Amino acid sequence: MIVRPVRVSDLPALMDLVQQAGPGFTTLPANEDRLAHRVRWAQRTFAEQVERADADYLFVLEDDDQQVVGVSAMAGAVGLREPWYNYRVGLTVSASPDLGIARQIPTLFLNNEMTGQSELCSLFLRHDQRQGTNGRLLSLGRLLFVAEFPQLFGDKLIAELRGSADEHGCSPFWDSLGRHFFKMEFSHADHLSGLGNKSFIAELMPRQPLYTCLLTEQAQAVIGKAHPNTEPAMKILNAEGFAHQGYIDIFDAGPVIEAPVSKIRTVRDSQALVLAIGTPDEQAPVWLIHNRRLENCRITVAKARMVGNSLVVDRLTAKRLQLQPGNSVRAVPLLRQQQQAVAA
Repeated sequence: MIVRPVRVSDLPALMDLVQQAGPGFTTLPANEDRLAHRVRWAQRTFAEQVERADADYLFVLEDDDQQVVGVSAMAGAVGLREPWYNYRVGLTVSASPDLGIARQIPTLFLNNEMTGQSELCSLFLRHDQRQGTNGRLLSLGRLLFVAEFPQLFGDKLIAELRGSADEHGCSPFWDSLGRHFFKMEFSHADHLSGLGNKSFIAELMPRQPLYTCLLTEQAQAVIGKAHPNTEPAMKILNAEGFAHQGYIDIFDAGPVIEAPVSKIRTVRDSQALVLAIGTPDEQAPVWLIHNRRLENCRITVAKARMVGNSLVVDRLTAKRLQLQPGNSVRAVPLLRQQQQAVAA
């Protein structure tokens, strides 16, 4: 498997992935014209023809038969063209000494504090490929790309995770809050936001702090909770140093997790090494390896061993990366040492 930039020829496979993902995958709409536009824009991004405010790095996961089985992406910067809204969960403290009453009430504050940061988004892996290292390659390959080209991204990476919803796609948080101001179904509002039409948020959402005690118990219970289908992706990012710092999505209250780029494990621990061809033994750890190219980026996972400043891989891995012995790679162990030991 390799992760590489998307191509126009990938459009039919992308349409198939989007249809498998279902209606909740709003950042990649099931509309061929819009999807084709995003693919073309991503190609311009990898060619460094757009500003960071407009950058859209769209990757695909491809098997050795050149079949596209997954997709993931990063936005260079959010909120620089249109406002980027989240709620920050804080506290309002009220007290009456005479009555002996003190209350700490969780409160939602509308904010734009993530403006200018880079976002991980649009992650989907075909159901029959959710095995082995495929999910980690698709997710963490983006982080190794950031490690190689940090100048293209903000000081922090964020990810808005899908919040709780029932089997019909209805959000208890939306039903208790957003519906009163937007007068539309959750799926429609989420769809408009995913298409980049976010001006209606500023026009209709109340600016005053909102007390969570006025929401239904069901809505309060899902604040900051990720959808069960999103939990595997969240665990991968948590292990990289991402954490929930109190920011949530304004539609479904899903957690916004974040990490300073310099403290992300894959970025922090990656290093530039010289590629060498050999036969790594069976006990060799699995590495995440990037060919250090931008427009022709290729990232894979493989067993490898480090000898001095060289990384020894087999010939198939070098072929996947389109590299020759002596070329430079950026690499990092796929798992932390403790995780490698457990896996072994």
